[in-house]
Amino acid sequence: MRADLERLGRYDEDRVRQRLRDSFSTQHTSIIVIDHELAGCVTVRPADGRLWLEHFYLAQRHQGRGVGSAVLRMVLERIDEQGMTVALNVLQGSAARQLYERHGFTVESWDPIDVFMVRPPGAAGFPAQA
Repeated sequence: MRADLERLGRYDEDRVRQRLRDSFSTQHTSIIVIDHELAGCVTVRPADGRLWLEHFYLAQRHQGRGVGSAVLRMVLERIDEQGMTVALNVLQGSAARQLYERHGFTVESWDPIDVFMVRPPGAAGFPAQA
């Protein structure tokens, strides 16, 4: 995410850390462990009548290997079981947007920094497992 923020001229280390501190919730956050090593995290929290997928981070060494898709697929299956709509925001120009589109998210709105995406329960878009 740092590279995307730097590309947009918006990277500020203190602001990034404060944003995480302000919205971090142990109740709604799951950690991603690979081979007994912390590999990332993902938060799914209720707000505004939907669930928000936030703080989906995966260590760079684990990216591009299908781990993000597998985690997202598991998260969305649980959300679908609840019959909930899930929303997220992704930085303009981020490669992560393609991941979300492959999993059934569509653009709801955007601004100069973020693209806001939404996925209704049971939306098509689960790619075949690798």
